[in-house]
Amino acid sequence: MKRTPGPECASVVLVRVRFGETDLMGIVHHAAYLSWFEVGRVEYLRRRGIDALDWAARGVHLPVIEASLRYRRSARFDERLTVETRLAELGRASVGFEYRVLRPSPAGDELLTEGATLLACVNDRHVPTRLPADVANALLGAETRPRAASEV
Repeated sequence: MKRTPGPECASVVLVRVRFGETDLMGIVHHAAYLSWFEVGRVEYLRRRGIDALDWAARGVHLPVIEASLRYRRSARFDERLTVETRLAELGRASVGFEYRVLRPSPAGDELLTEGATLLACVNDRHVPTRLPADVANALLGAETRPRAASEV
């Protein structure tokens, strides 16, 4: 049974484009966006009291099994960007996230990239397993440890 989360299941973080994330044209390399998705996802979990290392010690792992991205605009070195992460769906043994990378502007945020990832819940033997109830509840809940977007 899949559950669709409400609007409280979102987090926002800021990232600054590092030189090593750009190509010879000075534009962010396409792979950097997946790293930023991960930054947003880990922060989403952290703000809900979920520590990935604690999960791993319990034998709960969430590997990415699918990713999609749609590039709209380019980003460049040293720009500050906003990464929005939203829990999109929660299944018995899977978690889906959606992301938007934006360039903040006084005239309105500019959408650079949007995408999604699907994660499977697996145990230490990499066998799919049901998400523990406390984990599912934390994923669906509001932030219990809110932090400013710039505190990543």
